Amino acid sequence: MVLLHVLFEHAAGYALFGVKEVEEIGMLLPQVEESVLNIGKFSSVIRLNAFFPFKSAQAALENINAISEGVVHADLKLFLETNLPSGGKKKPMLGVSDAKIGATLQEELNLSIQTGGVVAEIIRGVRLHFHSLVKGLTAQAASKAQLGLGHSYSRAKVKFNVNRADNMIIQSIALLDQLDKDINTFSMRVREWYGYHFPELIKIVSDNSSYCKLAKLIGNRKELSEESLEALEEITMDSAKAQAILDASRSSMGMDISPIDLINIESFSSRVVSLTKYRQELQEYLRSKMGQVAPNLAALIGDVVGARLISHAGSLTNLAKYPASTVQILGAEKALFRALKTRGNTPKYGLIFHSTFIGRAAAKNKGRISRYLANKCTIASRIDCFSEVPTCVFGDKLRDQVEERLSFYETGEAPRKNLDVMKEAVAEASEAAAEIKRKLEKKEKKKRKREKRKLEALSTAEGDDEEVEKANGDAEEDTDTIKKKKKKQAAEEEITSNGVVEATPGKKKKRKINVVEAEPEVTEEADVTQVEKKKKKKKKAAEEDE
Repeated sequence: MVLLHVLFEHAAGYALFGVKEVEEIGMLLPQVEESVLNIGKFSSVIRLNAFFPFKSAQAALENINAISEGVVHADLKLFLETNLPSGGKKKPMLGVSDAKIGATLQEELNLSIQTGGVVAEIIRGVRLHFHSLVKGLTAQAASKAQLGLGHSYSRAKVKFNVNRADNMIIQSIALLDQLDKDINTFSMRVREWYGYHFPELIKIVSDNSSYCKLAKLIGNRKELSEESLEALEEITMDSAKAQAILDASRSSMGMDISPIDLINIESFSSRVVSLTKYRQELQEYLRSKMGQVAPNLAALIGDVVGARLISHAGSLTNLAKYPASTVQILGAEKALFRALKTRGNTPKYGLIFHSTFIGRAAAKNKGRISRYLANKCTIASRIDCFSEVPTCVFGDKLRDQVEERLSFYETGEAPRKNLDVMKEAVAEASEAAAEIKRKLEKKEKKKRKREKRKLEALSTAEGDDEEVEKANGDAEEDTDTIKKKKKKQAAEEEITSNGVVEATPGKKKKRKINVVEAEPEVTEEADVTQVEKKKKKKKKAAEEDE
């Protein structure tokens, strides 16, 4: 009699194995380990008692989620209740791989559970030879089931939020850098091209975007007058500059230019202006995405520098995995390897050099503040990566700490301790997270109410349509019945008014029809007789001639 049963959870379903000769197996553990590798010996030790295949991938995912959380699923409970022997003197012993699920099974089903030791070795062998022990299951099908369940399980565990995707940040910062280069080259081309006609404008206006706007507005410098002074002031934001442009246009040394060339210059400068406008929109988009994905990092070091760090690391998760020493020199890899090769001084900072803190620090303190800033950046990136509710509380506190460290280097004023600052940040972050959750709940309630109202409106509209259709159908039926009744009444009145007279005309009509039908026969007979008479007359005439 088998007293030990082993439960094995597979991607294809639940399997219950019965183990023979439990005491001998317990005594000979090394022999069990050797027999696990051989399917012939291992199949003589155990046998398959029952197998419960999962109906769908969704059912498999639900069962595996329940097992990972230590909860007994309804399918597993039904499977064990139907297949485990009951009613004997001794309780059947069930071997499981996980002690957590074993404890819940012991509480719910009142079983004696065994984990580890012999059970672990047997489950190892079952895992190795499972496709051979279950009939109809191939190794390829088992591997496909495991792969599909693994993907769905990991997808369900990692709660992916679309709004917190850092890929958009990587693409937007790359596009922003490319736009900066393109706008710079295009504006220099506009300067060179329009400089043939109005060279004095280059010295007056230094900003590229405003220069392109002015080139588009002015066009031919000879047509510039006092009327366009207000438009010039709107672009330059300075009345003195606008007046200087007007004066320079009157005494310019530039060459004359044809209208076709002016049209091309104006169209190209309008393209450059639209590119600068799009760059501003992209900057706002990047700021909003950084506020959603990495608010603490953006509050600490800025939107652009934080986005460059994420882009250089590949993702926010990779940046969170980096130590502070790597974040400090991130972006200066060439200088680092060149220094290691030549045995020179290693770089003190990489991409974080573009932050305002390092620029404000003294020359002797730049290395210190970059090291301190890199440390705070790693903390901020880890908080952003692994926090469920994004808040910028920690980023603001870390920024205050860097400010205090800067003042400490300059004045010697001792900064606050990190423990005190983090306690304040945790308290504020919990309050902020609670507020955000309340807002989200309110939004969800409003959405539900709107959906309910829509459904109610649709249901009422459908009910009104049905009532209208019923009313129309009833009205049509009533009109039909009224028409039929009127016809019957009219027929009855005619019958009562005419009396017996109505019957005779009908008979006369029939007689007439009969007479009409008989007339063609009489006419045919008359024709025949006339033909015969003519023949007789012809014969008589022939006889007389003879």
